[in-house]
Amino acid sequence: MKFIDEARIEVIAGQGGAGSASMRREKFIEFGGPDGGDGGKGGSVWAVADRNINTLIDYRYAKTHTAKNGEPGRGADCYGRAGDDIELRMPVGTIIADYETGEPIADLTTHGERLCLAQGGVGGWGNIHFKSSTNRAPRQKTNGKPGERRKLKLELKVLADVGLLGMPNAGKSTLITAVSNARPKIADYPFTTLHPNLGVVRVGNERSFVIADIPGLIEGAAEGAGLGHRFLRHLQRTGVLLHLVDLAPFDENVDPVADANAIVNELRKYDEALVEKPRWLVLNKVDMIPEEDRKKVVADFVKKFKWKGPMFEISALTGLGCDKLCYALQDYLDSVRRDRDEQDERAQDPRYKDQLEDKKPD
Repeated sequence: MKFIDEARIEVIAGQGGAGSASMRREKFIEFGGPDGGDGGKGGSVWAVADRNINTLIDYRYAKTHTAKNGEPGRGADCYGRAGDDIELRMPVGTIIADYETGEPIADLTTHGERLCLAQGGVGGWGNIHFKSSTNRAPRQKTNGKPGERRKLKLELKVLADVGLLGMPNAGKSTLITAVSNARPKIADYPFTTLHPNLGVVRVGNERSFVIADIPGLIEGAAEGAGLGHRFLRHLQRTGVLLHLVDLAPFDENVDPVADANAIVNELRKYDEALVEKPRWLVLNKVDMIPEEDRKKVVADFVKKFKWKGPMFEISALTGLGCDKLCYALQDYLDSVRRDRDEQDERAQDPRYKDQLEDKKPD
């Protein structure tokens, strides 16, 4: 399925129904008085987060979504029927913003979360509301109010545990194919990956994590060069970044250290928080280096790149080192989840209330 991560839509809530100017007419009742009911409320437009949806492709083609109008009021003090609401189901991780002002409206982060995008108009008043001691037979009524109308921008940030980043042809798509159920397009030319790919990596019966592959970055991506700048936002919600480096490029003029530094610089330009996010170095294509030279090549790269964090040597094509990498990622993610769960429990436990308040900054 083609991954669509942006869409622009217009939502139109229903108009309220008109009130009724009716008079009571019954046998033996000559002056029954007003009995016009109010109009029904217009339908509203709701956004609902759904974890079973992973793309905004439906909204790329269906751009206008209109709720039903409320029905008019009737005699005998009968209110009009309210217009039906409509629900727009969106992937978890969708950010909704006003298209004209750019102001953020909502961030759908949990399954089942609901948000009203456009409120339906209220129904008009029937003539029963205008009855008074001096006006026993009012003919006034009011029309229903129009519903809200908004133009919105939808933007999807992938919710993945692990994000892959690197230059084009670094082997990201090959790695996600080797370790998960994802089957992205793989070829020996740059920018084979045009859309983010998600894969589930299973390391046990009940142990798994989601990995995201985004299009390769090039120098200047933060300013719009290449393809990666459109997809850098997907890395903002990952738990850990895997920085893939092609340690054995076919082009002798390519410097792996310069490429790795260029990626870090692009992250810093786009969002300083991405640089501070946990990042592991993954040296790919080590099988292309003679075994007697491999240790020296790796050591030279680490020294020039000035890397001090976790590092793994793999071959995504042959699978060398991939299992070790996946198990280490799963252990790290499990540890982070346990710490987060413990913090949540402490926050809810009254016994730790004083300790938590003492830790709050002044």
